[in-house]
Amino acid sequence: MTTATPNTATPNTATWNDPAVREGYALIAQRGPFVYGLTNYIAANLSANVLLAAGAGPAIGAASDWVTTFPAGASAVWINTASLMSSGEESLRAVARTAFEAGTPWVLDPVAVGAGAVEYDNFVRSLLEFRPAAIRGNASELIALAGGQATGKGVETTVDSSAAVAVVAEFAAKAGAVVAVSGPVDYISDGSRTVEVPGGDVRLTRVTGAGCALGALTAASIFAVGDAFQGAVVSHAAYAVAAERAGVRTRGTGSFAVALVDELSLLNEDA
Repeated sequence: MTTATPNTATPNTATWNDPAVREGYALIAQRGPFVYGLTNYIAANLSANVLLAAGAGPAIGAASDWVTTFPAGASAVWINTASLMSSGEESLRAVARTAFEAGTPWVLDPVAVGAGAVEYDNFVRSLLEFRPAAIRGNASELIALAGGQATGKGVETTVDSSAAVAVVAEFAAKAGAVVAVSGPVDYISDGSRTVEVPGGDVRLTRVTGAGCALGALTAASIFAVGDAFQGAVVSHAAYAVAAERAGVRTRGTGSFAVALVDELSLLNEDA
């Protein structure tokens, strides 16, 4: 596999104010993608509501033969590896393999990689064989997945996203995938170009499944836009502005979570 030379230059900035971001987000509602995913039962509800708010149609879970039929017919797929809490390894591999063989773009969310569960980490790394279009997570997860020494605390990062910029670019070039790291500033790279997405709200770290739902939205955006890099930029910029607007009008974390979904749905009016 030929890999790009990682770009270490200062990243460009993307926000909701960029016309390409607004147009890309509007395409989700216009094209109404069917997005299939495996995610953990804690994050499933928010992930589904985020997809619906953007105009996509979700299906979640490993029921019966879904894992070998839905990825082939879906517009896009995402796999949150914490779905191993309720689904077996064979189900995750079946979804990844089916999506890969069908040419369906899929997003890998390597939840809690680098937190000390060696067997789990090795399994997650094995999914890279099926060439995800994008990989997204926090800094600890992505540094660990790339072979570094960052150690997370459960599902929480111990490293700021800014510390992972070089790793993200190098990993993207090596994996042949777009890699996106979430944090106070998000960074997205395909190995040859890197974009930073500022904004958001600290309460994104205090709502269960907020990061997981971003993986689902990224899958929908990649299909709608037709490009993994720009799709990831669109989803992260839209999520950031929706979180900012939700934060302005709420105080607690519960109301913030509801307002986040509201604001994602209202972005279509802006777009």
